[in-house]
Amino acid sequence: MSTQNYDVIQEPGSAPIKLWTRGVPLEDEARQQLQNIAKLPFIHRWIAVMPDVHLGKGATVGSVVPTIGAIVPAAVGVDIGCGMIAARTSLTASDLPDDLAGLRSAIERAVPHGRTTGRGVRDKGAWQNPPERAIEGWSQLVADFQRICERHPRLKNTNNLNHLGTLGTGNHFVEVCLDEEQRVWFMLHSGSRGVGNAIGTHFIELAKQDMRRWMINLPDQDLAYLPEGSEHYADYVFAVDWAQRYARINREIMMQHVVAAARGVIAKPFEAAAEAVNCHHNYVNREQHFGKDVFVTRKGAVSARKGELGIIPGSMGAKSFIVRGLGNADSFHSCSHGAGRVMSRTQARKLISVADHVKATAHVECRKDAEVVDESPAAYKPIEAVMAAQSDLVEIVHTLRQVVCVKG
Repeated sequence: MSTQNYDVIQEPGSAPIKLWTRGVPLEDEARQQLQNIAKLPFIHRWIAVMPDVHLGKGATVGSVVPTIGAIVPAAVGVDIGCGMIAARTSLTASDLPDDLAGLRSAIERAVPHGRTTGRGVRDKGAWQNPPERAIEGWSQLVADFQRICERHPRLKNTNNLNHLGTLGTGNHFVEVCLDEEQRVWFMLHSGSRGVGNAIGTHFIELAKQDMRRWMINLPDQDLAYLPEGSEHYADYVFAVDWAQRYARINREIMMQHVVAAARGVIAKPFEAAAEAVNCHHNYVNREQHFGKDVFVTRKGAVSARKGELGIIPGSMGAKSFIVRGLGNADSFHSCSHGAGRVMSRTQARKLISVADHVKATAHVECRKDAEVVDESPAAYKPIEAVMAAQSDLVEIVHTLRQVVCVKG
């Protein structure tokens, strides 16, 4: 069945699924996962599926799940508030140094990234002595965090202050980009770090315990939910909102440190707030759609209300986009959060060689080693096809290409 720019899956007893996936692959496992979500009894109207869709843990990445009367913690996931921030500077390409290695190194020194583990080993991805910006940011968060810990003491001993202003691992990154007019942008991708992971994991387990206690059978245990009015519902709503605030502040602090690092390398004075966007793409939000107040869970999707700016990054070495929402009601005012994987990390490490990665990222100052081949462009869908599939959700404002990329 085809309607407008999306296709529809409709099964008896399930909510419809509207898919903006024309011209891009949809794996069978992701389709089944979406069909499992659609069986939940509290879905509002339908599920919207973005063109970067792929199999996820808990819920499908690239899905928009509106609910009334319940929230699914695993649909939000453990990287609560993960998202993007971008800022256009007053610099142009000619202002950058000929050798970008020094700029990359300065950013790597300014923003803790990656992770080292082991007894007595210093974690390179955390602050040992948090800087002033992190301490000031934490002052905006600490009172509500203490309130959460009073109810859930196990969350107290987490990486909270020492992760504020740090990047993390996986697909998190900091980039220097050029737009269509050769203007320089800084862009980065991260979320609520260790403390957000702990909050997500904790409430996912509480929801599963509730399902077992109430003997509720689900198509997938990761779809365990917290009904409105139940013991843990209000605590989760408060905690997930807090983690989303943490994530936003985390990105702001990193951006400040990136700008400061660049000023130490680039001789020309510059401003870095000509245009700025800070948006989540793993989160839950209270919104109104089709006359109802609902919780909208965007798992790898960005809010795209009419006129609202958002960020859709491509893979390492591919194009990225600053977009403006078109306010499409059928998608619950949403768009994709990126290109979307076509290979798991394990598959990518088997199928993509270091030589392939070096060739695909030849124009970018970035890591070229075996540890990052799972982030190479071949592991992702072509971003051009993803953008074409959602032409009725967003319009492109700026097209960016990376020249420096720092990976966690």
